[in-house]
Amino acid sequence: MNTTPSRMDRRTALKWMLAAAASTALASRYAQGQGPAPAAQGYGTDPDLLKHYKPGDVWPLTFTDTQRRTAAALCDVIIPADDRSPAASAVGVVDFLDEWISAPYPAQVADRGIVLPGLAWIDAESSRRFGRVFAELDATQQAAICDDICHAATAKPEFREAARFFATYRDLTAGGFYTTPQGRQDLRYVGNMPLATFDGPPPEVLRKAGLM
Repeated sequence: MNTTPSRMDRRTALKWMLAAAASTALASRYAQGQGPAPAAQGYGTDPDLLKHYKPGDVWPLTFTDTQRRTAAALCDVIIPADDRSPAASAVGVVDFLDEWISAPYPAQVADRGIVLPGLAWIDAESSRRFGRVFAELDATQQAAICDDICHAATAKPEFREAARFFATYRDLTAGGFYTTPQGRQDLRYVGNMPLATFDGPPPEVLRKAGLM
C-alpha cells in the first residue's frame, strides 16, 4: 500500500477547512440570501501551472448580471479612466472581484458577506434617491451617493454600514486594478523586469543602511 500522502489542491484544502471550522458562520450568511456556499468533494490534484485558468474554472462564480453592472459602475467611480490608464472595469476588475468573493477561503467568504449586501444597498439607495439603479445614474448622482459613504470616520449613522462596505470594495478594486499590467504602468512600477546584469544596491544606499 502506498502511504505517500496525496497532494491536495488549494480549493479542496480550504473547502475541508471551511467545512470543519466555519460551517456555522457560513450557514448563517447563506441563510440570509447571499447564495450557496462554494463546494468541492474529496481529494484533487494540484493546478496545472502551464494552463491558463479563467474566472469560473476553479470554483463557481457569484455575480448575477445585475450585480456585475453595479459592480462595474462602482469600480469605475473609484478608478475612472484618465489619460494614463483605462477604467477599472475595462481591465477585468469585475472578474477579479467576482472570483475573489466566490472563493471558499475564510477572508474571501467574509468579504462576500460585505460585498453582496453592499451592492444591493447601493442599488436600493440609488432607486430611493433618483428612481434608477446605480449603473444608470449620471456621474454627479453616483458621486453624491459615494460621497456619503467614502469615509467611514465621518459617515452619518445611517451610512456607517454602507461605508464599511465601500472601504472593503475600494480596497478590493484597487488591489485588482493595480496588479494588472495597466495598473502597474499607472503606478510607474518598474519591477519584474529582466536585467542583463545586477550590480546590487548602490553604495550610497548601503552606506545609509550602515552596511558599508
